Amino acid sequence: MSSVALWPTRRRVLALAAAAVLPAQAAETDRFGALSRAARTVVRPERAVLLAGALAGERVVAVGERGVIALSDDGAGRWRQARSVPVSVTLTAVRFADAANGWAVGHGGVILATRDGGEHWVLQADGARLAEAAASAAAGLAADPRGLALAKEAELLVKDGPDKPLLDLHVVDARRVVVAGAYGLFFETLDGGMRWTAALDRLDNPKGQHLYALAVRGSTWLLAGEQGLLLRSTDEGRRFVRIASPYNGTWLAACATRDGEWVLAGLRGHAWRSTDDGQHWTRLEGAPPASLVSASALPDGGVLLANQAGQLFVSGAGGPLTAVPAPALPPLSQALPLPGGARLALGFGGAARLDTKA
Repeated sequence: MSSVALWPTRRRVLALAAAAVLPAQAAETDRFGALSRAARTVVRPERAVLLAGALAGERVVAVGERGVIALSDDGAGRWRQARSVPVSVTLTAVRFADAANGWAVGHGGVILATRDGGEHWVLQADGARLAEAAASAAAGLAADPRGLALAKEAELLVKDGPDKPLLDLHVVDARRVVVAGAYGLFFETLDGGMRWTAALDRLDNPKGQHLYALAVRGSTWLLAGEQGLLLRSTDEGRRFVRIASPYNGTWLAACATRDGEWVLAGLRGHAWRSTDDGQHWTRLEGAPPASLVSASALPDGGVLLANQAGQLFVSGAGGPLTAVPAPALPPLSQALPLPGGARLALGFGGAARLDTKA
């Protein structure tokens, strides 16, 4: 496995989980017990390690370690814990189709769904079920040139058990969702999560490199991962082809701006922008050599980035990165804009609302 960002960034948490190996004699229930234990109850969920957030209508939903899901209905001022979360694995990404329907992913290949804006969550799939879906898909591709390779990948997934994390997801609507993760994991549902199917055969990723970020702009989708991996789809995620990357290091974040540009961010402060659908890239200068772990589109067409040194940056259309004035923060995993111009920083120190509009 190639080097990745240092703890405690969201992606490092996932990579550590993917690399962890417990003693061979450990029982399956011990290895993966967190898949069947409810989330840990905490007094102040906003002080837990929170790794990702999203808006469910006007509600802020943040997810993190030990299955903690924190909710705020006043713009990240006051927080409470979700009423029901069936797992205690670390959750790494969350997205919503609307104010009610959302999904979260995390360690163990966990996929959770909510129908009430994050109050209650149900387990739709884990790594074991996804491995079975991969094996089924491989069996259906026996006549395909990639069938044998996919069968071997599926066999390893089944053998290893649910030990591989999911890193990101895209929610098209309340029925179609795709998830991506370590070792090239890529799965899809077309019925709101009742059935998840393997879609690994859509990717030009023969080495099974980690997929850290998924960004979408209309029918064009971009997958970014380790060792400069960039995959692009122009048909709404039905087939991805590899495109040239401006950087050979690992990408940790990607987003599409309001004005139709792509922004990539990753190790050692690398951030790049493309205005022509990934044919050419321009370096965004201004960040120190600390890994950029989050990129979020801003309403004005700019982008908000966060790094593992606890710093936030913004960039307007075509402009350099400018530091956001803020108090010293612990290492961050994600930053996202809130209605009204405030920012929400999530990471090792929990949730921090920043009211600056810089």
